[in-house]
Amino acid sequence: MQTAHALDVLRTQVDRLRTGGATIGLVPTMGALHQGHLTLVRRAREACDHVVASIFVNPTQFGPNEDLDAYPRQLAEDAAMLEAEGCALLWAPTVEEIYPDGFVTNVSVREVSEGLCGAARPGHFDGVATVVCKLFNQVRPDMAFFGEKDFQQLAVIRAMARDLDLTQPHVLSIIGVPTVREADGLAMSSRNRYLSPENRAAAAALPQAMKQAIAAIEGGGEVGAALAELESELLGAGFASVDYAALADATSLRPLTAFSGAAARLLVAARIGGTRLIDNMAVG
Repeated sequence: MQTAHALDVLRTQVDRLRTGGATIGLVPTMGALHQGHLTLVRRAREACDHVVASIFVNPTQFGPNEDLDAYPRQLAEDAAMLEAEGCALLWAPTVEEIYPDGFVTNVSVREVSEGLCGAARPGHFDGVATVVCKLFNQVRPDMAFFGEKDFQQLAVIRAMARDLDLTQPHVLSIIGVPTVREADGLAMSSRNRYLSPENRAAAAALPQAMKQAIAAIEGGGEVGAALAELESELLGAGFASVDYAALADATSLRPLTAFSGAAARLLVAARIGGTRLIDNMAVG
């Protein structure tokens, strides 16, 4: 596996990989890799000739009350994991390489980014959309792979690709890969490492309560009542608060007060200890 830290080196290496018309799959990450990330690499290897992974802790998606400096950085360990999975090229730029002196451009995707996590983290999805737009232009992948655990992020990126005519990859080549879960159902996340043993055990209530809410909604139950019961279950299990629990259209993420049978998504963000966990599941 080759590693590039500068854009000119990246483009030279990408051109080399494209020899003979080979296809490239991009897996963007912020590092601190776990099996969820490696599943994206495996899916990309199945679909494309070569995999390019990026590791970049993006400062523009961290808010003023979020500790950018505390985000785990383990480039050597992450690189070894990627190489073991058959990744061909690692793009690990510096902040200065992504945001050079004088950088003034911002990509904002309205509507789909404004509720849910967007309401709790103002500017977060602008940072996501801007850096992913740059990654698409830098690597020019045929396909890009993102985990469905960050479902709102996936929706923002798909809308951005559609609206900005990023045809390589186009919205249809942005692949959402199902969430990878621990044995007790908790979604794998870099944030799980911050949970104390007691909170980690209690966190399993999140996917369990979501499944119960989905069963109630799909069974014809009132959406508001199902969401209220979900929140009550989490608070009773030891969660400190629930930022949101919402049923939304699976594409636009517009909130739904009733379930019609069309594809929908249950999305939840809740805090336990000092950790904010997010999850989502399909409904219908």
